[in-house]
This record gives sequence, structure tokens and C-alpha cells, in this order.
Amino acid sequence: MRGKTAFITGGASGLGFAMAQAFGAEGMNVMIADIEPEVARTKVEELRARQIRAEWVEVDVTSRDSMRKGAIETIAKFGKVHLVANNAGIGAGGPLGSVPEGDWDWVIDVNLKGVVYGVEVFAPLIESHGEGGHLVNTASMAGLISPAGMEPYCASKFAVVAMSEGWRQQLAPKNIGVSVLCPGLVSTNIYAGRRNRHNAVYGESGRDFGQADIDRQREWMAGGIDPLVVGRRVVEGVRDNDLYILSHVEYEQVVRERFEQIMAAFAKSKQSAALGTLPKDRRLDVVSVGP
Repeated sequence: MRGKTAFITGGASGLGFAMAQAFGAEGMNVMIADIEPEVARTKVEELRARQIRAEWVEVDVTSRDSMRKGAIETIAKFGKVHLVANNAGIGAGGPLGSVPEGDWDWVIDVNLKGVVYGVEVFAPLIESHGEGGHLVNTASMAGLISPAGMEPYCASKFAVVAMSEGWRQQLAPKNIGVSVLCPGLVSTNIYAGRRNRHNAVYGESGRDFGQADIDRQREWMAGGIDPLVVGRRVVEGVRDNDLYILSHVEYEQVVRERFEQIMAAFAKSKQSAALGTLPKDRRLDVVSVGP
């Protein structure tokens, strides 16, 4: 990794800044891409104080043009990009029927489309220099299991897992690895993400998120693990070219139970009278997520 360049969205806080520290500690150049320029500038100074070569660029991941401008500026500063961490993300949810349409659009634009733009903009740039590279897409444990009341967030994170599995197969022949990060609770400030919600685009949320809400969520998030531990885990995963990067092993049984239900459904379907009417010699195309 030494001497190569990492571009990290949402890089000025939480998991993004943790990855910036972790990759910087490996000798990488770091471009912090964030929607909050003042915070990004401060974080870059912190990295530089640790002898990490770092720059920042203002990027709104909901805009493909903004992502392109971020790429152009990164290449202008560092010459090449080798690793892209599509990390920027926000959370929204609530009881069925209570989630505003604008929140659905907001979550999809940031968590899903933001990853699409990052991959589609940077993958050709990484391929063009011929040195190979890696994409890290931040999903969540909520991309593998679906707690009730978190449907917008889970929908976006399940999509990130699915897209990453497909892109990995497409990009492997081009010497570009793809990993999907699926952490559980991490001590970050994602609870305060509404400060960057474009109400002019998505409308008012229809709910008063007062200080009591923020304090409650802050207290809950404080119980998460240190983001720097996750950042270092990402370094390990990239080095090993892992498809799935996990940081919360305590969720193993919950994920296993979900897949056991799926396997049970396969077993039941094998006994289906309706499916028994199908021709026995029919051919099926089986798709793999790859190694």
C-alpha cells in the first residue's frame, strides 16, 4: 500500500476517518472526500501531524458530477488513485407507514447511489493506470440481517452487498479487488447525519428530531466499538482481498439463522407438488458470487 493513494468518502468522521488513519499508517496518500469542508480541513491537519500525506476535497456523493470533480482533483494532487472507500452513509427508519418519502429517497441517494457513483467513476481510472487497485464499499450488518424498523437503511445496505458481489466478479480480471464492509454498532456520529440532509430536495422530515432524540442516539452509538479498530480490520481485509470484511463476530449466529431459514425453504421446495410438475431434465444457470 505504501506510496499509493486512497480516496475515502465520508472521510472526515466516523469509519471514514478511521480508514484514513489506518490506510495512512500503512504509508498511503489519503484524499478525504466529505460534504463538510471545514471538518475535512481539520481532519487533514490531524493526518499531516502524523506524517501522513493527506488532502481534502468537498464531495456530495448524491451527485455523480461532484464525484467526478473529486476524482479529477485527487488525480491532480496525487497522480493516481488505487483504493476507493465508498463509505459515506446515513441512517433512517421507523414504523411502517411513518417513514417520509423524502427519507427513502435520501437513504437511497446516499447509501446506494453514492456507492454506484464511486464505483462507476473510479473503476475505469484505476484500470487505466494498470497498477491494480481495490474498492471497499461500506454496507453494514444490516446488509446481512434485517431488524424491524430499519427497512430503508437495510434496503440500501443489502443493495451494497449485492452490488459488491457482482462487481467483484466483473473487476477481478482487471486486477481490481472489491470488498464489502459489514460492521455492527460502531461508535460514530451517524446519528447526527440529518445535519447534511438537503430538505430543499427531500422535503421536511415531518418529525421533530429534537435534542432528546439526538442524546438518546448518541448514548446508543457510544456503546459501539472503536472505529479505528474497524479501520485496521479493513486494512487486513484489503490486504487479503476478502470479499466480506466483518468486525462484529457476535452476530455470527444471527446471520446463520437467517441462512438456515433460506436453506429450509430450499428443502421444502424440493418436496413441492407444484414444482414436481417441472421437467426433470431442465437446465438451470447457477450464479456464483465468486471467491
